[in-house]
Amino acid sequence: MTDPRPSVLFVCVHNAGRSQMAAGLLTSLSGGAVEVRSAGSAPADRVNPVAVEAMAELGIDITAERPKVLTPEAVQTSDVVVTMGCGDACPYFPGTRYEDWVLEDPAGQDLAMVRRVRDEIRGRVEELLAELGVPQAGPLSGV
Repeated sequence: MTDPRPSVLFVCVHNAGRSQMAAGLLTSLSGGAVEVRSAGSAPADRVNPVAVEAMAELGIDITAERPKVLTPEAVQTSDVVVTMGCGDACPYFPGTRYEDWVLEDPAGQDLAMVRRVRDEIRGRVEELLAELGVPQAGPLSGV
């Protein structure tokens, strides 16, 4: 049996900041109504600790997440693929919806800058939920 939920894949280069924050936000805001994955074209060793801290401020724990390598299968089995600066490394499959979110890279940045990126991602995730026809599960804690 196939999963009836829409599936979204977030992709950035290192799968350590932007895509991890986006996945955490979509998972939380959709209340599990969306299948959420993230990956990177050149995954880092770990998730950016400042991104983890920024997400914790909203009550979203991404400490257990690990950067994952982008595979053609992950793209092919997703309804929506959101790229965040992975360029030509993202494979293309006809019939899959692609969005490119131009966002600053939070790697090596301070918490204030990562918060700005997180908040921009949050707004885009809320728009994506509306486009998918998925109601928000409820408010986030924190900011």
